[in-house]
Amino acid sequence: MSIYPKAEQFKALLEGPPNQPVVMLNLLRFKPRADAPDVGLSGAAAYARYGAEMRKIVESHGGKIVWSGRVDSMVIADVDPGYHAVALVQYPSRAAFIEIAKSAEVAAIGVHRAAGLESQWLIATTPGEF
Repeated sequence: MSIYPKAEQFKALLEGPPNQPVVMLNLLRFKPRADAPDVGLSGAAAYARYGAEMRKIVESHGGKIVWSGRVDSMVIADVDPGYHAVALVQYPSRAAFIEIAKSAEVAAIGVHRAAGLESQWLIATTPGEF
């Protein structure tokens, strides 16, 4: 399962509307137990270390956490495994998201993300009609 985007996925992201905010829908599944450097923590606790620092980075670049919370039940789902948490994160633009994602700041905290995250779907959304 993937936890990092591929070059072609970044390219496809940039094909969307360039001069407006993008809201990223994060569907997160955590490891039962974290890998190094967070051995002894749950995957969710390791990811929380990443998340706390990521919030600061996103906000310092003009973005914001719109909403985050845990998944408490799957009402309609044909996909297994289910996800443990959901977050909506708004970035000023698609290019800003990529700049942040590829930054040294994010690379420095990425060890906690990788230690705790089993899989992720990251979905770019554009405001408007269907």
